[in-house]
Amino acid sequence: MRSRDGRVVRSGSSTERPIIVISRRLLLACLALAPTSSRGQEGAANSPIVLGTATPGGSFPAFGRALVAAVNEVDPALTIEPRITKGSTENLALLREGKLDLALVQGEYAFDALNAQPPSGPGLTVVAPIDASPGLFVVPTASSIHSVADLRGCAVALGTRASGFTLMGRTVLLGSGIDPEHDIRPILLDDAGDGAVQVRDGRAAALWGASLGWPGFKTLADAPGGARFFGPAPEAVPKILALRSSLRRLTVPAGSFKGQDAAIETVGSWSFILGRPGLDDAYVSRLVRAIDQGRNTLARHYAQGHESDPRNLVSNVPAAWLHPATAIYLREIGAVPQ
Repeated sequence: MRSRDGRVVRSGSSTERPIIVISRRLLLACLALAPTSSRGQEGAANSPIVLGTATPGGSFPAFGRALVAAVNEVDPALTIEPRITKGSTENLALLREGKLDLALVQGEYAFDALNAQPPSGPGLTVVAPIDASPGLFVVPTASSIHSVADLRGCAVALGTRASGFTLMGRTVLLGSGIDPEHDIRPILLDDAGDGAVQVRDGRAAALWGASLGWPGFKTLADAPGGARFFGPAPEAVPKILALRSSLRRLTVPAGSFKGQDAAIETVGSWSFILGRPGLDDAYVSRLVRAIDQGRNTLARHYAQGHESDPRNLVSNVPAAWLHPATAIYLREIGAVPQ
């Protein structure tokens, strides 16, 4: 039955529970005030977005700072908040959990994660490229080590535990016929910046790293006495490439580092900015456009900033991995057919 105030109550029970009757007008008003999904909403794109980088002293924090500077110059209302993390492995987990909106992920880990995703449903996506990261070993100029084969029995700083660069280094060693667990004395770092320090004080004979903008490379190249860089032997390269689909042949141009007079042939992979499942379309559209228009600023702050050109995604990742807004932008600028 209906009470005087418009409520409907059930009879036949000693504890009659009121059921509220909401008018259509009131229902529509409530729905209008209710929070909505951020996907595709321009307002959400004005909220700060959290970007996972890596441990201090590596290239990812350096790129993160450059990215913030470039985006701020092109689109000041687009706010990125960099967050220090343990690197690619943790970044992937935090993206899946929704604790990061964006994260920098090295190629080996990015390919593994994206390959493992189901073909349908929300998942991680590639938002933009970072750079092609050529892998290199570096030693003091006076060192007797001149090749990967000379590393046998030596202490080698391979990088941090959660870094994709460390995984790349292990792959290079394996493809070169060296067991990274037994043929060398591997050093895993808490902070990427510790590697150069350990080479300088003698705890490590060599340091592995990747990317021309990697701070550890510059630290050793600029150190008293200088440094010498080398990649795998030419005959090992096909074996290394066969181990991981993410790896590419790459060339480090002469003069990339102080005292480096000749080009170095090596292997490496692209690193990417990945987005969490359901990342806002409007935000990604603005971000990718800002990265494209801000590449000169990126390059001023980060050695390989020009490589963050969104067009570099076309030949380096499957189209199915791209965030929908990134794919739309690439079509708009004519990088892919309409």
